[in-house]
Amino acid sequence: MDKLDQFLTRAEGLLSRLEGILPGSQVKEPDWQAAAAFRWDHSQRTLHPVANFQRIALSDLLGIDDQKRRIGQNTLQFVKGGTANNVLLSGARGTGKSSLVKALLNEYSASGLRVIQIDKLGLVDLPLIVGLVQGRSERFILYCDDLSFNADEAGYQTLKAALDGDLVAFSDNLLIYATSNRRHLMPDYMSDNLASKSVGDEIHPAEAIEEKVSLSERFGLWISFYPFSQDEYLAIACRWLEHHGWQQGMTDEVRRAALQWSLSRGSRSGRVAGQFAKDWCGRSSFRA
Repeated sequence: MDKLDQFLTRAEGLLSRLEGILPGSQVKEPDWQAAAAFRWDHSQRTLHPVANFQRIALSDLLGIDDQKRRIGQNTLQFVKGGTANNVLLSGARGTGKSSLVKALLNEYSASGLRVIQIDKLGLVDLPLIVGLVQGRSERFILYCDDLSFNADEAGYQTLKAALDGDLVAFSDNLLIYATSNRRHLMPDYMSDNLASKSVGDEIHPAEAIEEKVSLSERFGLWISFYPFSQDEYLAIACRWLEHHGWQQGMTDEVRRAALQWSLSRGSRSGRVAGQFAKDWCGRSSFRA
């Protein structure tokens, strides 16, 4: 039954891809002037504009200067019409991967950058999306947030082929930016290593390992994110406190509360710092 299930899953993915090139499969042209960000609806096969896109500036993101520089350069090349790479942003949770993509849109939307957010179920519709954007003057980032796969999922095969290896040319005004907590986008199992073997001093990975690496390897640019130090966490918390109107800065009382908050959450991340700032500023308004 496992082999039958795998066959049916892959057949469904193939049929979904074929629908993108069959007559009558064209999707409705969206109102490109309605927004700079769009969301792909897999069930309706429609692009919906996102009017209330989150306003995050690159300068708001602290502790990830190298990551901002690398992805910023790649995006600038793309916006200016040059060659650029698909990007995989991976690493510790809450460290700014998704926020960085949003900040790039806010930075370059006036220069023609657009973002289309898509979930992994919608990846089988890639041919439809390519058909929508091909030939347009805008530059599009297909944004996949918190992406992870099992090897038999239909979207996995579609994305793998689109990144490198598909006979159909990918549109030159479209890049894929994906975020994930997993470097190779797939779960790792101890059993995957059992078929690995050594020949002399060389290690020959098992086919299962090779398959898992093959998807992430097709992204031209890998950008890794790491847990923040205590000082970086406090600096981010201070920035969020200012954002929510706190005027007194990082006093000893606030510093202790911020550190206690991070200990209770088991993480020093930008997301946790933002959550602390919301709680502190909300409670302080009632204390006043």
